[in-house]
Amino acid sequence: MTPNTPPDNNSTLTGAASPEELEAAQAANEADAQSALQAELDALKVKNVELADNYLRAKAEAENARRRADDEISKARKFAVESFAESLLPVTDSLEAGLLLKDASAQQIREGTEATLQQLKSALERNRVMAIDPAAGTKFDPHQHQAISMVPLPAGSTQEANTVVSVLQKGYLIADRVLRPALVTVAAPQ
Repeated sequence: MTPNTPPDNNSTLTGAASPEELEAAQAANEADAQSALQAELDALKVKNVELADNYLRAKAEAENARRRADDEISKARKFAVESFAESLLPVTDSLEAGLLLKDASAQQIREGTEATLQQLKSALERNRVMAIDPAAGTKFDPHQHQAISMVPLPAGSTQEANTVVSVLQKGYLIADRVLRPALVTVAAPQ
């Protein structure tokens, strides 16, 4: 090296550094790496706490939503029955009024019974309860009818087999779902 040339930095790093300087540099590098790892660990701990908090909030929110849904279902059932019962109160009133009449004639009892039956039918219809009352000759439907017996048709009858001959008991639908099938007799195949 000449006196006017600057010192070569590579020469100080390659062989000119003392073992203490190398050890100090290595310790400094390890300290930097250690502090970087610590900073990363601290950031991950903060993120973990944040995620745990978010999880607990979401879990509580889901539980509250489930509880609200259960309450709404319970109230819907309660108020559905309440509405149906309310529509039946006039029928009850009519029956009680009819029982208070001590000297009613057979004609008055019949007229009162017919009026009360009409009130009951109206209440059922308002609540979407519809009668299943198939006419004679209607094709037998196992989803809405229950066959009690099969009856032979008289000779010369034009009614087809597997059709309703008579209704023994009306059935009922509630919102297009069979509440009770109609009890019917069905024409037997010949």
